[in-house]
Amino acid sequence: MGFNELLNDLDHAASAQAAGIRRGYGGPPARTVSVRSGQTRLRCASLLKPLYAWVCADRIHDAARWRRHAEPAVVVSSNADTLNLWLAVGPGVILDDLRRRTGVAWSPPNGDPSRFGSVEVAADEVATAYAELAQAAVAGDPVAATIVGWMREVSGPQTFGLREVTRSPETGIKCGWFGAPDEVCLRTHAVAILPRGGTRATVVVGMTALPYPGGRERAIYRERVAKGLSVEDEHDKLAGTLLRGLMTTTLAELGHSSGGL
Repeated sequence: MGFNELLNDLDHAASAQAAGIRRGYGGPPARTVSVRSGQTRLRCASLLKPLYAWVCADRIHDAARWRRHAEPAVVVSSNADTLNLWLAVGPGVILDDLRRRTGVAWSPPNGDPSRFGSVEVAADEVATAYAELAQAAVAGDPVAATIVGWMREVSGPQTFGLREVTRSPETGIKCGWFGAPDEVCLRTHAVAILPRGGTRATVVVGMTALPYPGGRERAIYRERVAKGLSVEDEHDKLAGTLLRGLMTTTLAELGHSSGGL
């Protein structure tokens, strides 16, 4: 299935994006893929947590404290631990450091800078930033390598079935999912770093914001969020098929096969 089949019948209020990067010394020529339907930028939900953790390591001099919060922020998507890093270092500092390391410029949310998941991003920007993380990891950055290793530990519903899409149990994954009270859509995003060897990197990103208008369903969703209960199943029911389709198609466009890239 191609991008047109995936996006052609989306609700006019929906947004979806996908992007992929394949590059690295000693491999074939660099290739990029990008597609968008709907809004140019979407709130990032929890998609950037590994990147936040990466740059925070240099700013938090107590390594044990950094690890105590960074690991659960990546592996189980802990909001409380992410917020600890985000506020301790500062949103502006974190995003400035990411710009210097990756070349991607993001801004803190206008309304409440403490809402780390409200940074607005585009899928191609996310792919670029994670490609820098992936290549730093294989080039000897110990913090980047640790974080990519944690991404390989993400499991269960938080993977949204993406290791089946990549056909590699060693894929590093981070997903983000949320629907804020001021939104009529649920956001479900994902990034995957595929193992390739050497300094080569392959990164695939899918992002969706799909309408979730049912009043009763939204009330139940908000109640579950307020109680700290899991809502991944609701996101998977609404957006899982599209998200996996976007990732599958992007991988195909990058030349992915069961034998690798």
